Amino acid sequence: MHEKRDFDAHAATWDGNPSRVKLARDISAAMASSIEIRKDMDALDFGCGTGLVTLALQPLARTVTGIDSSRGMLEALDRKVVTAGFANVKTAFYDADSGEPVPGRYHAAVSSMTFHHVRDTEALLRRLHEALHPGGTLCVADLDPDGGQFHADNTGVFHFGFERDRMRDMFHAAGFRNLKDMTAAEVTRPVAGGGSRSFSIFMIWGVK
Repeated sequence: MHEKRDFDAHAATWDGNPSRVKLARDISAAMASSIEIRKDMDALDFGCGTGLVTLALQPLARTVTGIDSSRGMLEALDRKVVTAGFANVKTAFYDADSGEPVPGRYHAAVSSMTFHHVRDTEALLRRLHEALHPGGTLCVADLDPDGGQFHADNTGVFHFGFERDRMRDMFHAAGFRNLKDMTAAEVTRPVAGGGSRSFSIFMIWGVK
């Protein structure tokens, strides 16, 4: 429960899961239709992984920077960027547990299915707030409370989802206003003991 997951070991096969790719597509679509990302804006994808959300935002923004604590994931994204010839996508290594400031300044920041892997979400929200220009928007998608069933292996999982009211309170405490939330996606997965279960993914966003 409280040790980090080795995402480097999963980078090569990460995109081979159709359910994961569809979930990223659904979340990206919800983000693009709910917050403003324009060609004169620099965007950030926190916990970008192999860039499934990063690259969905690429056509919308002036630049998109993907940051992650897995160098293997970043290398996978870098290969995609080179292959596609995207000049406006950058990557950077960043470990939220380090306490270091988020690198760069942005007009919009997003994060998809990463917050439950971060120990101190309140501190992270404050650092993402600092990384935004005034008027910038942060949009986070993650699990509603899942009872620890979403992941077959909870290594590196520090939160079994989040209550939406609690997440709104944390956003507000970090300095965000005009908060809104919605259900961004639903995903059905097999669970321990047999059978399957539907999990809902919330999305909450607010303005600095």
